[in-house]
Amino acid sequence: MVRTPEGVSIDPTGKAAGRGAYVHKIRSCWEQALKGPINHALKTELTAEDRQILIEYMNQLSQEDPCFNETAQNAISEQT
Repeated sequence: MVRTPEGVSIDPTGKAAGRGAYVHKIRSCWEQALKGPINHALKTELTAEDRQILIEYMNQLSQEDPCFNETAQNAISEQT
């Protein structure tokens, strides 16, 4: 995500101009970030509108890391 003079927005490319912060595409990581650390990372207090945009994006994310699950599943398969 990135903070610009227009507000906070999702930046999947990580290349938008502004003060940025990286958060894994996992809902639990976003939940944790929205509890406060994201304010520090973006050096701003989120407005209610910014927070709503981020929550809507977060709600579309998986609860778990799909890469981790695939890797863990492969490791289990190899052991059996």
